[in-house]
Amino acid sequence: MGDPGQSPSPWCPHGSPPTLSILTLLLLLCGHAHSQCKILRCNAEYVSSTLSLRGGGSPGALRGGGRGGGVGSSGLCRALRSYALCTRRTARTCRGDLAFHSAVHGIEDLMIQHNCSRQGPTAPPPPRGPALPGAGPVRSSGPPAPDPCDYEGRFFRLNGQPPGFLHCASFGDPHVRSFHHHFHTCRVQGAWPLLDNDFLFVQATSSPVASGANATTTRKLTIIFKNMQECIDQKVYQAEVDNLPAAFEDGSINGGDRPGGSSLSIRTANPGSHVEIRAAYIGTTIIIRQTAGQLSFSIKVAEDVARAFSAEQDLQLCVGGCPPSQRLSRSERSRRGAITIDTARQLCKEGLPVEDAYFHSCVFDVLISGDPNFTVAAQAALEDARAFLPDLEKLHLFPSDAGVPLSSATLLAPLLSGVFVLWLCIQ
Repeated sequence: MGDPGQSPSPWCPHGSPPTLSILTLLLLLCGHAHSQCKILRCNAEYVSSTLSLRGGGSPGALRGGGRGGGVGSSGLCRALRSYALCTRRTARTCRGDLAFHSAVHGIEDLMIQHNCSRQGPTAPPPPRGPALPGAGPVRSSGPPAPDPCDYEGRFFRLNGQPPGFLHCASFGDPHVRSFHHHFHTCRVQGAWPLLDNDFLFVQATSSPVASGANATTTRKLTIIFKNMQECIDQKVYQAEVDNLPAAFEDGSINGGDRPGGSSLSIRTANPGSHVEIRAAYIGTTIIIRQTAGQLSFSIKVAEDVARAFSAEQDLQLCVGGCPPSQRLSRSERSRRGAITIDTARQLCKEGLPVEDAYFHSCVFDVLISGDPNFTVAAQAALEDARAFLPDLEKLHLFPSDAGVPLSSATLLAPLLSGVFVLWLCIQ
């Protein structure tokens, strides 16, 4: 589990409108950083050293020399070498900081793109003006920075388009739908992490649905929203069967007294059976339900947040699905009670007319539990998926569907090519 007190900024833009000032982009981007990490200073020095290359603020001023040519490109190479040197000096204190690692990858991409050699002259240090007595930090002219605790608003401001989202769910005996559309039925007895990244930790605790049964149901959920500077204090939410509170563990219903405390909120539409937690500062919504003596979990989370984890955090059911040793075939079922397969199919068909993975999971649950109320869990999971999935063509999964296995490396790979595209406005 990662350190709850350390949280980098959850940005990973996939493009940038060329008309925006690079200074504005950096200021919008760097809402947060670790207290000891100096990436904000590196960013500011890079901005200062490249402003003079913009020809009076023209976005096209750096394009004149083409790839690797011209005065602008030469000046850019000096600035990039200085930027790289600054990041190396602060690397030890920036471990795990998403903004820092994104900057490192972005520098590498730009140096390759502009044919910059790693060795060579660097940009002179930026001039520092005298401090004015009683004056606060000097702000550049231009549009005001968006709310650093409004992830979607900040992302749209930077990219001119909404961020990408991922969906994961766990319900029933339990069935896990991973971010990349694996759909597994799992035995996973005991405590297992659904999510474990730099911003969120979600753990599900399961026990056998009946004595001697392989299948389990989730009886407890623990969610930790990790401390994030001006946005929220660390908050813990814990739910158990027959105890689905509409407040965090400390009794609060928001992120605390920090300026962005309202960016984390909890509400209930149906006390005791349905709780919704919205974490606007990381573009995340979570729904927790209780049906038929089990807990269901559903999440819509920004892609960049879901990708913010290290190799040590690779065991996440939402990322890679259930480990092979913990998977059950939905054909492995032992009927309890008087419900036959035909009856179970009929009960599930009423709310799930498409015979997809949700339908087959419903049949499995009803047969193995002997409880017709398990149909509600699958139906609710499908409705959450309908609301949360960015691509409704992926709503219905069938046995022939195959997801792409994930690891921390494959999830983090897009950072290499997409996270730093905003810097390309200076080409």
